[in-house]
Amino acid sequence: MTYEPKSVEDAAALLRAGKLCAFPTETVYGLGADATDADAVLSIYETKGRPRFNPLIIHCADLAMAETIAEFSPFARRVAALWPGSVTLVLPAKAGNGLADVATAGLDTVAIRIPDHPIALALIAAVGRPLAAPSANPSGRLSPTTAYQVRLGFAGKVPVLDGGPCQAGVESTIIRVEGERLVQLRAGAVARKEIERLLGVPVEVAEKDAAIAAPGMLASHYAPNALMRLDAEPVAGEAYLAFGRVQEFAGVTRNLSPGGDLHEAARNLFSMLHELDAAGARVIAVAPIPEWGLGEAINDRLARAAAPRG
Repeated sequence: MTYEPKSVEDAAALLRAGKLCAFPTETVYGLGADATDADAVLSIYETKGRPRFNPLIIHCADLAMAETIAEFSPFARRVAALWPGSVTLVLPAKAGNGLADVATAGLDTVAIRIPDHPIALALIAAVGRPLAAPSANPSGRLSPTTAYQVRLGFAGKVPVLDGGPCQAGVESTIIRVEGERLVQLRAGAVARKEIERLLGVPVEVAEKDAAIAAPGMLASHYAPNALMRLDAEPVAGEAYLAFGRVQEFAGVTRNLSPGGDLHEAARNLFSMLHELDAAGARVIAVAPIPEWGLGEAINDRLARAAAPRG
């Protein structure tokens, strides 16, 4: 087992020294590195086995820090009222922003957010620099919502600051700001209709075959070891990821939300898939999930988890 930081300052010292450290956010645990240190950011890609063309989300402590790395139009500042929160904005990168080029995968835009988690905010402030922090899991595998899952995914080789279980349970919603248009690149912890309600602005949805412009856009992603069958009734020998009131099944079963609450389902999604994987399931049958509200994000993760794997 590697060194375990016991405090925000312990974790900040690792990050300032160019090391990696996983930390909690309200969405999932992130694998953090100083976003201005090219070697540290490269360590994220190497540790995760992440494709270099897949950009990283940059986490900031406040709007002042965010404005040092991205260009904010008056409209973008209006959208930034969603922060701190589980929404990532893709904005034009500011010239001379100090970020390592590899963090943005060579794009002229940058994906940034201010997390709504006291430990994450305190950690970024203690480091004094923006943190690149994709989900703290091997690339393409299930995102972690507990420190234990981070340790398990990396066989104890990555330091992790334990902040308890994450509240949202799925990654942030990613929105590209184009002039005064908003385009959702990835469904996430804040439902698209909720963003529209809060801002009074329509949010379009990116084409499914759009070029990768932000994290979480790979076709195969968030996958357990088991194969998955979506919108399915389980058969003998399979595990079952249920939702709502369902008939009893003799096999290993987890119910995302017996009461049909999509917020509860989103919070439980990755943890329950981890549990079914740990039970040795070779195939997981997944009950239908409604498409409205947070169901959009849940179904997005399930579709990517079930996609053919390269």
